[in-house]
Amino acid sequence: MGYKCLLVDDEEEVINAIVRKIDWEGLGYEVPTYAHNGLEALEMAEGDTPDVVMTDIQMPYMDGLEFSRQLRKLCPGVKIIIFSGYDEFEYAKEAIKLEAEEYILKPVNSDELSSLFTRIRESLDKEAEERQSIRKLSRYYAQSLPLLQETFYSELVSGRIPQEHLAEYLLNYQIDLKGPVYEVVLIHTSSTLAPEGLNPVLLGISVRRLAQERLEEKWRGKFFSYQGDTVMIAQMDDSRQVIELTDDCDSFCRLAKIACKAVVTVGLGMVCTDAMDTVHSLEGASQAVSSRAIYGTGKAINIMEIEPEHDSETIMDESGKTLSEILRRIRVEDTIDIPLEAGRFVDSYSQDLGTMKLYEFFITDTMSRLYRFAQENHLAIEDVFADNTIGKALPDVLEFKIMLTDILSRMQQMIGDVRSKGQKSFVLKAQEYVAAHYNEEGITIEKICKNLGVSSAYFSTVFKKKTGKTFVTYLTDYRMDKAKEILMTSDKKTYVIAAEVGFTDPNYFSYVFKRQYGITPSKFRTRGEIS
Repeated sequence: MGYKCLLVDDEEEVINAIVRKIDWEGLGYEVPTYAHNGLEALEMAEGDTPDVVMTDIQMPYMDGLEFSRQLRKLCPGVKIIIFSGYDEFEYAKEAIKLEAEEYILKPVNSDELSSLFTRIRESLDKEAEERQSIRKLSRYYAQSLPLLQETFYSELVSGRIPQEHLAEYLLNYQIDLKGPVYEVVLIHTSSTLAPEGLNPVLLGISVRRLAQERLEEKWRGKFFSYQGDTVMIAQMDDSRQVIELTDDCDSFCRLAKIACKAVVTVGLGMVCTDAMDTVHSLEGASQAVSSRAIYGTGKAINIMEIEPEHDSETIMDESGKTLSEILRRIRVEDTIDIPLEAGRFVDSYSQDLGTMKLYEFFITDTMSRLYRFAQENHLAIEDVFADNTIGKALPDVLEFKIMLTDILSRMQQMIGDVRSKGQKSFVLKAQEYVAAHYNEEGITIEKICKNLGVSSAYFSTVFKKKTGKTFVTYLTDYRMDKAKEILMTSDKKTYVIAAEVGFTDPNYFSYVFKRQYGITPSKFRTRGEIS
């Protein structure tokens, strides 16, 4: 599979000539996709990250230099080629600032371009080889954090470091863990989606190295391996930084896809102010990664954004391991067959109890755990248990299966309702914001998320899940609907209507309108309908 290339130029004949004259497959690339301006190209890059971008400078709506600046923020590892018909020093100087691979002048011949794309492919191959080289990865792994530090971090998040010995460990192992706010970040690399022929363990090491390069310094991160994954204990000055941390992790997932060809999902646990509580933060991070089947892979998932508020105390002892797992899956909205799981649970603990007294203890203990779980998750006790109470006569095994199935089903429904209500609430607020401010320029996901107090990664996932559209598409559709309404009910000029629906450039308004409906605003007004 070749590298992905995106060509950006408002002159379509130039693009067609480049596509036609170069043997892309022979050079190691897929057939390029193309865009007519910087805005269109930025949307395409956000949906399908390219490896190489070749862009003109002078284009409508967004020029090539501004596009390159924004692309560099969105996709830090992409290779950029700038080509232009203007031999101006200022352009070349700006290209250097943007770390462009090459600044070339039009017209360009096919031999020159083939040579350039060959050199870039070799550079991409070399970068991939460096990250995936067994020798380099093995050497880096040997030179990473000392074994004693790694062991300490693993023991800390597992709850095996005594509080009274914590300061001694930190001093002896020369570890700076001052916080004052902590959050555990679990970095999971998919082994099933690893590049063919590459050992998944080595791929994980490559991802870990990239994570340390991107996240360690800013978040004073402490990295270590844990049960096949990479874990970072992030340190913050203020718990409000959690949104920024989530967004940084989401950006890292996109970078890992480019740099390492890896599908990485990052889970973030609960924020805590005591290093000893990182054990609970890791539990939350693990649950967040487990929910990737619902929220999707290749992104950051923060447990505080997907779970209703609840106490972090676990429900775990010898007789409750199976029930604890069922409750955990209900809490993270995992797909679960409750009648089947409830039946298995009752059978596994009731068949060999031996005495009626032990059976009574089993039922009482199970009901106590369910009661605590309902309290911790702020569920109405009377609605959860309804008529399912234990009277003087103990229920038999079949009756208890039915009772347990009913209670668990109610819990699943109620937790789902709480989560759905919270998600629906901020989606509705975003839609209301669009309805009130669609005529203003500068409406961005970042601005919306700042008002709502959620990360852009979580907002984008939930908004699309609830509405079936990305936020940008929803905003554009809303503005276009308003534009149609004004066109049909007034004789206002196109540039006036453009301003009234949030477009500062009337030409770009007309371009988006035609792209949306296949007809210009003026023709729509004349015909009175969309063809």
